Amino acid sequence: MFSALSCEDVVDVDVPSEDPRLIINSLVRVDPSVNIVNIEVEVSLTDSFFGETPVTNLKQITLAGGVLVDIENPGSGVYKGVRSRETLAASEELLLQISWEDKRYYGSTAYVPTVPIDSLQLGTNTLFDEDETELIITITDDPNRNDFYVFDLGFGNFVTLEDQFFQGQQFSFSYFYDEKFEPGQELTISVLGADLEFYNYMNKLLEQTEEDFGVFETPATTVRGNIFDITELDNIDFFDNLKIPNRFPLGYFAVVEEYKKSIVIP
Repeated sequence: MFSALSCEDVVDVDVPSEDPRLIINSLVRVDPSVNIVNIEVEVSLTDSFFGETPVTNLKQITLAGGVLVDIENPGSGVYKGVRSRETLAASEELLLQISWEDKRYYGSTAYVPTVPIDSLQLGTNTLFDEDETELIITITDDPNRNDFYVFDLGFGNFVTLEDQFFQGQQFSFSYFYDEKFEPGQELTISVLGADLEFYNYMNKLLEQTEEDFGVFETPATTVRGNIFDITELDNIDFFDNLKIPNRFPLGYFAVVEEYKKSIVIP
């Protein structure tokens, strides 16, 4: 099967002026060819200048049972650690827990596999003008499960797919960059595993970061992820914050298998 996708959706979150809100981002990409996985969690606060301020005074941060630290680059708000690939892949539930000031935050996810990229090819078609580059990406879907995909196309560009119409089949689609690349430049594409929740989150984020969105659309900074404020909850099995719907940090926590493939512009 074959499909064509439009030009670049750049994930560039604009932060409006509002009370500071915690941002917690951790997309753990697991390379199946290595045994040790580097883990990063970036923690920051929104500010009134459409930016972010690193959070450096966490009381504690743990992921998959191990403590993360910011010793490598103090003050960056990036907390790092390592885990074995086997531990991440075999765990039914992976937990992210953070204590900051008088608040506690909690996120839960599971490892999501994906399939390799079969091939990358340069095409000759365009969508809107001649200053575009067509990249044809081919994968073969796993027939034994329902898959969702997030493709990282570089330069802040992402595409989401689900296998509803190509279950167990080989599938090709075109992506159009809105520029011509110099000969010799290398493009690296990643395919990330995704569950339905992560797939929906990325779709909402992409929709709300498109140019020229309407004034009545919800700002991208209110896209709700899967990390919650559990400070006042007695039972973390029920941490959807329904009674306090605006009390949630921004960002997302996911642990996914990643395959990469590169192509050089001739």
